[in-house]
Amino acid sequence: VQLQASGGGLVQAGGSLTLSCTASGSFVSINALGWYRQAPGKQRELVAAITDSGVTDYGDSVKGRFTISRDNAKNTMELQMNSLKPEDTAVHYCNLLYISGGSAKNFWGQGTQVTVSS
Repeated sequence: VQLQASGGGLVQAGGSLTLSCTASGSFVSINALGWYRQAPGKQRELVAAITDSGVTDYGDSVKGRFTISRDNAKNTMELQMNSLKPEDTAVHYCNLLYISGGSAKNFWGQGTQVTVSS
């Protein structure tokens, strides 16, 4: 499994960015795709996740500002980030999670930097 992330960059506070992630390789269709982020000196945290059936989950700090979506046919996921704040600055990682053979399979893409200036 490979996860290719793109779309990070530098934006001013109040601006918007869209992160994209494409999954390739062999994996089960029942899965969850998500974005996690890690700021310097902090633990990695959930930003947003979406299952193949469209169920979503968001971190408390991004609710109402970010929207996650996916295209199952293309194995792609997008994260629309609006009203960005300096505290959103972090390396963002794409994640794929599914259950196979009774165990969780967890895959990570390379990180993409999001920097929000004040």
